[in-house]
Amino acid sequence: MSFWMRRKAIDGASGGHEGHQLKKTLSWPHLVALGVGAIVGTGIYTLTGVGAGLAGPGVILSFLIAGAVCACAALCYAELSTMIPASGSAYTYSYVAMGEPVAWVIGWSLILEYTLVCAAVAVGWSAHAQGLFKMIGTPDFLLAGPHAGGIINLPAVIISMAVAGLLALGTRESATVNMVLVVIKIAALAVFVALCLPAFDASHFTPFMPKGFAANPGPDGLKVGVMAAASLIFFAFYGFDAVSTAAEETKNPKRDLTIGIVGSMAACTAIYMIVAAVSIGASRTEVFSASEAPLVFILETLKHPKVAAGVALAAVIALPTVILAFMYGQSRIFFVMARDGLLPRALSRVNAKTGTPVLMTVLTGVLAAFLSGLLPLKEIAELANAGTLAAFIAVGASVIVLRLREPERPRVFSTPAWPVVAAGAILGCLYLFISLPAKTQHYFFYAQLIGLAIYFLYGVRRSVLAKGSSPAK
Repeated sequence: MSFWMRRKAIDGASGGHEGHQLKKTLSWPHLVALGVGAIVGTGIYTLTGVGAGLAGPGVILSFLIAGAVCACAALCYAELSTMIPASGSAYTYSYVAMGEPVAWVIGWSLILEYTLVCAAVAVGWSAHAQGLFKMIGTPDFLLAGPHAGGIINLPAVIISMAVAGLLALGTRESATVNMVLVVIKIAALAVFVALCLPAFDASHFTPFMPKGFAANPGPDGLKVGVMAAASLIFFAFYGFDAVSTAAEETKNPKRDLTIGIVGSMAACTAIYMIVAAVSIGASRTEVFSASEAPLVFILETLKHPKVAAGVALAAVIALPTVILAFMYGQSRIFFVMARDGLLPRALSRVNAKTGTPVLMTVLTGVLAAFLSGLLPLKEIAELANAGTLAAFIAVGASVIVLRLREPERPRVFSTPAWPVVAAGAILGCLYLFISLPAKTQHYFFYAQLIGLAIYFLYGVRRSVLAKGSSPAK
């Protein structure tokens, strides 16, 4: 069978066996917390300022646009994850709908996405934890990467490896810790909103779009405008896709995955819009956009230094929930690709005691630590967005393909107005990709060329389907 024709059968997509099968330990509260933990993090604590610098008060519209595109993708994810309750997220859906070569590209894109998200959040966490590390005498050259005049961002490296260690202990244990940290994070944001509302000044929203709507080159050559900010802020919204990677470890996937994906997306959209609006009302965008920790900065300017310190501490405690969610997703993508033979199958071995792929989890932590220790937040976030946009496009396309090919197959959750929603996910993500900086687009395509080289040198001959399994039915 030609590699172009290799597709997984829907009914056999999970495909695990002794030693390569994940344990079912999660229920819907764990999934909602996983989604909220992934979505509410660096985006709201740090990228709010970066986006405001690109779009001014129009960053509110940027949040709305990015959220609308993600909502379309989330509905598509909900349909596919309940129809194909297997680990692997967009990689597995693409394998079923469009075949092995497309699945490899999407899997590689997800590896790019999850690894870079972990790195970006680790850098954001480091910005909030700088004070604590300085208190114990950490020298400045160990608190920043080469781009900022240092040698390595040691706090980012430490948190990456710490989260990897927690994940290696067990999925349910990690999910329980995640739920507690999510509560702390949401409580800190509620306090921020309560203290900023009395200082709300509507004049801060004028002019609303000082740098225009479309992504246009700014004075320094970088793209600015509402769409430029949306293409970056998009990073702040995704995370619900990490929920779909938990399909194989969910006790009742046909019910719980829909609740986890749609529920976490709806809750986080409301949180983001409220926090962004209150931030702009309390401080002009050109002022707080210069800070790497804008919410803390705003509270300090409002003369709430103790609360600002508390919010910073909450971020230090709770931002690792984002790293945990995406590192979890990354290790599962690695795991499934290895189980399918596209990567060395030894990497898909599950630890008998913890029920987790320990080797893949540690490898993910090492990759994230390396990147976060050396690269700046903005470039990491933009490149992570490129990988995610590719995955979301594939999910929208998979919904269309399977609707046309298998219209009679039962769907526990059906995407409403699926032609419009799926097309909206595809076209919206394409537009956001075009709005990314040209350098980011080039890096993404370079990464894909490396990935394709690995596939044709290794995976195309060693995949499970290449060794005699029957084609999809």
